Amino acid sequence: MNTGNAKHSSTFSPRLARWALHVVLAAVAVLMAAPLIWLFTTSLTRADGAFQVPANWLPRPFSLANFADVAGLIPIGRMMLNSLIVTVISVGGSLFIASLAAYAFSRIPFRGREPIFIGLLSAMMVPGQLTVIPIFILMRTIGLIDQLASLWLPALINVFAIFFLRQYFNSIPRDLDEAARIDGAGHLRILFQIVLPLAVPALSALAILGFEASWNNYFGPLIFLSTPERMTLPIGLVSLSAGVGGSQAVVVFAGITIVVFPMLILFLAFQRAFVESVATVGLRG
Repeated sequence: MNTGNAKHSSTFSPRLARWALHVVLAAVAVLMAAPLIWLFTTSLTRADGAFQVPANWLPRPFSLANFADVAGLIPIGRMMLNSLIVTVISVGGSLFIASLAAYAFSRIPFRGREPIFIGLLSAMMVPGQLTVIPIFILMRTIGLIDQLASLWLPALINVFAIFFLRQYFNSIPRDLDEAARIDGAGHLRILFQIVLPLAVPALSALAILGFEASWNNYFGPLIFLSTPERMTLPIGLVSLSAGVGGSQAVVVFAGITIVVFPMLILFLAFQRAFVESVATVGLRG
């Protein structure tokens, strides 16, 4: 009888612990999602019905006027297009260049490879604020000040992406390279037909991180851009809350929603690849 109770207790304890873990994780998820839900709800609520105590978790009274006010106060469409252009070119270009560099550091033996790679890693320790003055002088010299190219051109070299992909490439068996060389494949064919398809999780993670950094970049546009038609969303968001005389809080919340929503959709679409790459790249390298 005692043996049966002990066996039942041993099978019940892991199940109870698993349920307790799920409850804790659900509570943490609710706490983390609550501010985001409140942001979306407030942006869809009329000004006279927002910021009540207790808070409304449903938009009552529902209204889309806040988003219309955003479009009336700042050129939100043009700013979104500018942000999209800069982000797509920055992310796509940096991943392309990082893939080539990471393949060279991972697969091609050449003199000085390790010292050069260590030098690149040391560049990650330099704060971006220290490099903004020489970059500004360079952009002014080549005539790119107040152009979108002044934002995406320096972003094409992403040292972290090179390091991240190099670690991931090192985990891919080199037997695949040898088999491809027997079929007459060169380095570029091996990279684009064998290595990169196997590195999709790492590329997805870097795309999310790069998209977030470029989409939310405020410091760069503030330094390099001056024409309102070339401003990006972060600059527009600041001007919405202060530069146009101080808008209503619900209108500012609507502007924040416009900025946050694309990033949320992107993360939800690629979260599995993001988690997989981040969880395994340290083990693979």
